[in-house]
Parts: sequence; C-alpha cells; structure tokens
Amino acid sequence: MNLVPLTRRVRRAAKRFREARMLVRALRYQYQPVAAHLIPIRRCNLSCAYCNEYDDHSSPVPTADVLRRIDRLAALGTGIVTLSGGEPLLHPDLDEIIRRIRGHGMIATLITNGYLLSRDRIRRLNLAGLDHLQISIDNVMPDDVSKKSLKVLDQKLRWLAEDGRFDVTVNSVVGGGIRNPDDAAVIARRARELGFSTTVGLIHDGSGRLRQLDDQQKTILEEVVAVGKSAFDFANYNRFQKNLANGQPNDWHCGAGCRYLYICEDGLVHWCSQQRGHPGIPLEHYGPEDLRREYHQVKSCAPLCTVGCVHRVAQVDELRTDPQATLSEWFATPVPGGRPRPPMAVRVMMWAFVTNPRRDLFRSVTMRAFGGSTSLDGSLPAPGSQLPARVFSRCYGGHGALKRWR
Repeated sequence: MNLVPLTRRVRRAAKRFREARMLVRALRYQYQPVAAHLIPIRRCNLSCAYCNEYDDHSSPVPTADVLRRIDRLAALGTGIVTLSGGEPLLHPDLDEIIRRIRGHGMIATLITNGYLLSRDRIRRLNLAGLDHLQISIDNVMPDDVSKKSLKVLDQKLRWLAEDGRFDVTVNSVVGGGIRNPDDAAVIARRARELGFSTTVGLIHDGSGRLRQLDDQQKTILEEVVAVGKSAFDFANYNRFQKNLANGQPNDWHCGAGCRYLYICEDGLVHWCSQQRGHPGIPLEHYGPEDLRREYHQVKSCAPLCTVGCVHRVAQVDELRTDPQATLSEWFATPVPGGRPRPPMAVRVMMWAFVTNPRRDLFRSVTMRAFGGSTSLDGSLPAPGSQLPARVFSRCYGGHGALKRWR
C-alpha cells in the first residue's frame, strides 16, 4: 500500500496550520521578518548565463555557522527560511540544517536546480522535514544559456510526484536570454500535469530591475499565470508583474532588510540577492533597531524591481494596512483563461476579520489559537522568540497592526 499520498496530505494540513499561524504573526507584528533567504553554499554545479548568484569554487559554509544563523533568525521571529545558493544540495549537512529550521517551528523551503535529486535524496528530504521545494526550469531543451531544461529534469519531477512528501513548485522564467519564450508555458503545463504548483519569474538585470518584455513574452507571461490557476500568483501578477511587463514602475513600499532578509554565505544581512551590501550588517548583531530602520528605508531600486519573493512579503504588509482594498486590487483584472475565484481561506478571512460585525471577537480567538498575543500593547514576543519581551514591545510598535484591521 502506497502511503505517500496520505502522508503528503497530512503533512500539508499541518503545514497549512503553521502557515496560518505565521500569517497571523506577520499581521500582528510590523517589524518582524516574514521570510529569509539563507545561503549555505555559494558554489553551483551549473553556470546559467543570466545568473549572478553563484561561483564554481566556494566551500560549504561550516555547519555550525549555518545553525547559529538559523537560531538567530528564529530569535528575530522569522516565519519562513529558504535555503538557496548556489546549489544548496551541495552542502553535506543539508538535512541537519533543515531539521534545525523545523525544530524552531519555522517553515523550511529549498530552492534547487534539481540536478542532484535522486529517489534516495528525495526520501532523505522527507525525513529531514522539508516543507516546500522549488525547482527552477528555464527551457524545454538545454542550450548555452541554461542547462535547467525539462528534457533533463522531467524524470526528477516524476520522482518528486511519486515520492515527495513536501509541496513542490516549478518555477519558469520569461525575459531576455531565454531562446524560446513558449517554453515557459510548456513547463507550466507539465508541472500541472504532475500535480505541482507553478510560478513564473521575470529575468532581471544585475540590480534586480526589469529587462523589458516584448509582446510575445507578455502573452506567454499571462498564459503561464492562467495555467497555474493560483489565486495568489494571479494576485502577484495583478499587483506587480503586469506593470513590469509593460515597462511601467510599481508604487509600493519595499520592507527588505526587515520583512525579508537575505543572509549571504558570510553571514551578512542584505536587502536581497541583487542588492548585496545594503545594509551589510552581520546577522549576529542584527536587532530590533536595524529591522525598524530598514523597514522605513526608501529603496530607489523598488519601482522596477522584479524580485518576486520581496514582492510577496510586501503584499502581507499591504494586507495589514487595508485588507479590503488590497484584496480587491489583487483579484480585479482577469488574465486570459478567466479570473480565479479567491480561495476559500481568503474569503473566510475577509468575512471574519473585515466585514463581520463581530470581527473583534474573531481576531481575539485567532490570536489565542495561533499563539499570538490578544493584548494591544505589543508587549509579548512572538512565540518561540528568544528576545526579551521588552525588546519586542519597543520593536513591534504597540497596537498598530490590530488597529489597521478595524
């Protein structure tokens, strides 16, 4: 009897609970990191022409250093830790690293090119407790720009579908350097056939800014968003990618350095992978005042930024500020294939916390159920945090989050 589908459903349900708890905390605390990218190794086994996030020689970051950084991220109240690179599967102690993330109650995510996946490696990731894996596929056939092709990786995808007990997302890309723009739609359709979710990224320059799309690329972008049938990808397209595809800037506040942290192999905190050096402070010394300062720091790169993970975190803050207007904007304009209906979770959240006359009661019950504070003085730290209560009281700015939900 194959227990993988049942195990996958059970783990997915548990993960959804932890995601909901993370969202409640993110809405409650303005100056707490929602997500962090952590680099355990800069070396990669491939050399994609458009990528500026790897080298071919670096040694793995010592495991003890990686574990200390995870402990520090937990102390700051981080909800999601994504292991990236380079190629994180090259780190010899990756399973121990994943277990440490999970041990703190954080969501453990891995971004990989997939080349090193085997059935045994997938099973070991299951045992380590991995929550989510993103595999990046750039084209159908390998070329001189990228070897991350569907032809090479399709067998790996089948193994993930059969053996993986974690969520899998297949990410394709649209933009300059990709020889056949239609490949992104082919990849997305194959991912859906196997039961995976899909995302699409826009190729950026070395500062994280847009390389403008032509008409064919714009059409493919819309098609991939429609194929994915994800309300949240649709929301991301509506909020950010639609303007970028047309060469238009976005008006938004980037909270990188606070809500999103990028921790390089040297243990320094940066805004993102494309803005390394800002602020460039060691994670071990990074604290509440740094989080608050960087949250309010205006980033000149933001209007044409294509870094999707930072966009998604920013959407949490927009939801905090004005949930009804934010959700209306996210699901306003259909792409070809029809507008997805907002998922049940979103509709329930709107009813319970925004439109319901008894919304204050729902907020109080939710805070208690997911481990948050029901008080309005902001004096309690996020559960699992190792920082003193008085530090969180000063850092999280009192009752602003709950007041914005009224």
